[in-house]
Amino acid sequence: MKQAVTEAALADIMSVPKTVVGRWREMGKVTPQADGKYDLAAHTHLPPVEAMLTSTWREDIEQPARDYSCVELFAGAGGMALGLEAAGFESECLYELDRDACNTLRRNRPYWNVYEGDVSDVDFTRHRGIDVVAGGFPCQAFSDAGKRMGFHDTRGTLFYEFARAIKEARPRVFVGENVRGLITHDKGRTLGTIKQVLTELGYALIEPEVLKGIFHRVPQKRERLFLIGVRNDLTGTFKWPSPCHRIFTLRDALHAGELYPTNCPKSFGVSYPPKRAAILKLIPPGGWWVDLPEELQRSYLGRSIDTAGGMTSTARRLSWDEPALTLVCSPSQKQTERCHPDETRPLTLREYARIQTFPDDWGFSGTVRSRYKQIGNAVPCNLAEAVGHSVIALLNSMEP
Repeated sequence: MKQAVTEAALADIMSVPKTVVGRWREMGKVTPQADGKYDLAAHTHLPPVEAMLTSTWREDIEQPARDYSCVELFAGAGGMALGLEAAGFESECLYELDRDACNTLRRNRPYWNVYEGDVSDVDFTRHRGIDVVAGGFPCQAFSDAGKRMGFHDTRGTLFYEFARAIKEARPRVFVGENVRGLITHDKGRTLGTIKQVLTELGYALIEPEVLKGIFHRVPQKRERLFLIGVRNDLTGTFKWPSPCHRIFTLRDALHAGELYPTNCPKSFGVSYPPKRAAILKLIPPGGWWVDLPEELQRSYLGRSIDTAGGMTSTARRLSWDEPALTLVCSPSQKQTERCHPDETRPLTLREYARIQTFPDDWGFSGTVRSRYKQIGNAVPCNLAEAVGHSVIALLNSMEP
């Protein structure tokens, strides 16, 4: 299938700033069509583009050799759980503290075993023999970062609870998920401690990988760090998921097509305050605060304009022809605006959910604010499914 992408989307594929693609254009390294877009088929000399167009991701998908079970901590609204379910896993238990998120899980999957409460109260030995322990553990700073830290030195952090679940349940494989920023958090010491602890627990840690949602059927510029480990007494073959054959844009998310068979259902959404709406009305699709008249730039950003740097999330209007910006917990706060491409309003709840690749029949419980937060914090379902397929193949390779 032929696909032409905008200059900004090509920059996302290449993991470079848009200005770099602009320089490549001037040098003749990349050549746009008459409409300004770039035909990917004409740019296979770029390795990430070639990897997409020659990908065997569909052929790489394996069916489970048997029923594989998983336990998930910090399950939230179910993004990872849905992805793992789609890959072929059976959920043994989902652990979550937030009441609204637990109600979301129960509302959509009454047969799932949902534990509502603090994971520090759980004895995970009840899950001995489980195939996978998964979880997107929130990352707090470790107070003794920089010193030699073992398992017990991380006590008081939610990573400690994730590690304790692994220690007590002894799964064959674990899957940890976090923000990309964990790589550089505390100059890399936090991730170093995490890797050290997981190794000390008796697991061979596959080198952590940052996966970009755009390569895995997610119409969003979301990147997540994944940590996967295999118990030392087991051997298997692991391969990170191959990229999808194309990237999906906001248009793919909200209109009928390959991702969804229908246009996005109508749903409730928050509004901008009048002054903010007046500013955002002046922003073109794909634009941001730098597209405002100079006098309005200063009045909108105030003193922060002198130290603005990129501030690329401020006064942003999305583009139909590009993946959405990474969703946040609120689409209407200043500096986290996610404005609809045509209408001067934030994205609705259902639009938010589609960008995270939740199915349309997946409802969310709680206040409007809580529902936006649940969706914004979720692991995109399709990204979790891609990782899940890789873990299924790993477990299959361990079978006799």
